[in-house]
Amino acid sequence: QVQLVESGGGLVQPGGSLRLSCAASAITLDYYAIGWFRQAPGKEREAVSCISRSDGSTYYADSVKGRFTISRDNAKNTVFLQMNSLKPEDTAVYYCNTVELQVAWGQGTQVTVSS
Repeated sequence: QVQLVESGGGLVQPGGSLRLSCAASAITLDYYAIGWFRQAPGKEREAVSCISRSDGSTYYADSVKGRFTISRDNAKNTVFLQMNSLKPEDTAVYYCNTVELQVAWGQGTQVTVSS
């Protein structure tokens, strides 16, 4: 069964860092452009970042540009999201998926930025 499992979330103070992981089973991530998405309470799910299949080019939402870095480790079949200089407005459940949303959404990982 194709599955994406997000991990690495937690409670962090403003200005802190977290590294999220997206591990895949029954799907080879380097065949796909992969995105990180987030959904804050009462808000729509939004795209945060994505990484291309071919040349590793990346996209970042303006709200996270310069603070978040997406990367992939094909040997581990995992995509990462390094999040630095976290802000309270980054609080959300974070999900990964193919850019074309070809996989059922996983449970996500909760990120809470609060002092």
